[in-house]
Amino acid sequence: MKQITTLLFLIASSILLGQNLIINPSFETYNECPWRIGAFSSSVSEWSIPNMGSTDFFSACSENENTGIKNYNGYQKAKSGSSYSGIYVYTDKNYREYIQGKLSKVLEKGKKYKMTFYLSLADKSSYALKDIQVLITEEQLKPCYKNNSCEKTIKPSKATKKQYKVYSNRDDIYFSDKRSWMKYSFEFTAEGYENYFSIGNFYRNPKTKKHKVLSTSPLFFSYYYIDDVSIEAIEKEVYENVDTPKNENKDKVLKVNKIYKFNNVLFNFDKADLLKVSLNELDELYLYLNENSALSIEIYGHTDNVGTNERNKELSEQRAKAVADYLISLGLNTTRIKSFGFGSSKPVAENKTEKGRQLNRRVEFKILKYQ
Repeated sequence: MKQITTLLFLIASSILLGQNLIINPSFETYNECPWRIGAFSSSVSEWSIPNMGSTDFFSACSENENTGIKNYNGYQKAKSGSSYSGIYVYTDKNYREYIQGKLSKVLEKGKKYKMTFYLSLADKSSYALKDIQVLITEEQLKPCYKNNSCEKTIKPSKATKKQYKVYSNRDDIYFSDKRSWMKYSFEFTAEGYENYFSIGNFYRNPKTKKHKVLSTSPLFFSYYYIDDVSIEAIEKEVYENVDTPKNENKDKVLKVNKIYKFNNVLFNFDKADLLKVSLNELDELYLYLNENSALSIEIYGHTDNVGTNERNKELSEQRAKAVADYLISLGLNTTRIKSFGFGSSKPVAENKTEKGRQLNRRVEFKILKYQ
């Protein structure tokens, strides 16, 4: 059997994002296809509204002229999947709508996170806004809490007695695109209480920064579609491979039927595209398989338990397939390789800590005798 040379790499570091901590981030899990406007809180799983506004839910599954991708305020396809939400963030009478989501776990104090979601201004809107914020709270906000107006602008100090903080996009731009989706993103350091968040405009009209845009509506308002919401940890990973001296044992024989874990096969958050740092290790593995034509290989993708079982299974399958496709692109015969995704069903550590979850997010392979 031919030999495989130990990989030689330089030490490198990069910033990676962890798994999305928001439950049902793209509104794809819902109780029923929307058939009326204002049905967001009753239809979308794991989401709510923090006031008595009539937040909307839109989906391509709807045949209603008001609640599909063509709806009463315009036309827009979902950023991903088939569904999205819609809210009034400005009206002439301070009427406001919001969406309120929850996290799969409380954020870790002192740890940095990145929040991202996508906005598209509805066709009939007469104003584009700068002032869209995220209110992150310890407790779930309840409509009509004490002095907080039921359908008006939420005042955070009156909406909760527990801990909270308001965050804004630091980019000095108006979210004015009616044809495509605009990215809204900011980074923050957690204080250790964060369980829920609400998206909307928490300023009253006099303080709201707005810009007039062409509109077919005689009314004056700003209405936004929202999709693909995420909060993920920012993790600094350091990758280091040992430079094995040439005169020592620099060769390695891969045992048949033994599972090996890739050290540097990496992906961006919630993606299945191989990062550049992954390629050297895969190139070496291909050379080994190319020199040992009597062997075949199986690729296994795994995730931690954050997120839905369905998404974790899908992501693990996509990542395993991405590894297989790369080896095939180098010249490996398709009959010599298979890929599988197991989601979070085969953990190697507890998912209670970030270290354990990191160990569970992995890609493995097993060498077999080629039939």
